[in-house]
Amino acid sequence: MRKKLPALRQALEGRFSSHHALLVSHLLAHIDYLDETIGSLSAEIEERLRPFEHELELLCTIPGVGPITAEVMLAELGPDMSRFPSDRHAASWAAICPGHDESAGKRRSGKTRKGNRWLRTALIEAANSAAGRTRGTYLNAQYLRLKSRRGHAKAIVAVAHSILVSAYHVLERDQTYEELGGDYFISRVDTEHLTRRLVRQLERLGQTVTLTPSTAEAG
Repeated sequence: MRKKLPALRQALEGRFSSHHALLVSHLLAHIDYLDETIGSLSAEIEERLRPFEHELELLCTIPGVGPITAEVMLAELGPDMSRFPSDRHAASWAAICPGHDESAGKRRSGKTRKGNRWLRTALIEAANSAAGRTRGTYLNAQYLRLKSRRGHAKAIVAVAHSILVSAYHVLERDQTYEELGGDYFISRVDTEHLTRRLVRQLERLGQTVTLTPSTAEAG
């Protein structure tokens, strides 16, 4: 950097004339206006959501869901889940699950329908957070499991759908989110089937596998 000191001095001096000052003053005034507007609207939102603080706290127990996401979910879904006959109806209304357009056993489309864009955006953001920042959780395990087979985008939509379903039951039952754990999918897979699959993977990597039952299993 010492060799570039003359150029750095020249860059720092720059040229800042009166018309630059005028433009900057207007930009700063606009930023102050936006800050004031955001503060006013935030205060109004906080006041309107005060009666629903309990519901917001429940939603925030779902991995990936923060205060702002919870506010959007509550604003769009409402606090009363009786308006939806089931979680499937809620997901269908929000259009956050892939479509299942099938005929004669053939699937014609797997695209997600257009739904409430505010809710969808909030759920996708929550899904990305849950997929990447909540290690050892059911949602993180679901993402990793689906990403390897269907890609990032479809895996995120699936996680967003799970978050919406969780939100439905959290609000319907008036209870916090119940974590199933990162090993949920492994525990549901047949042990012998999983063992054979893992052995095949190791053999494809050039390993020779010898299986020895544990003491507890042998007994």
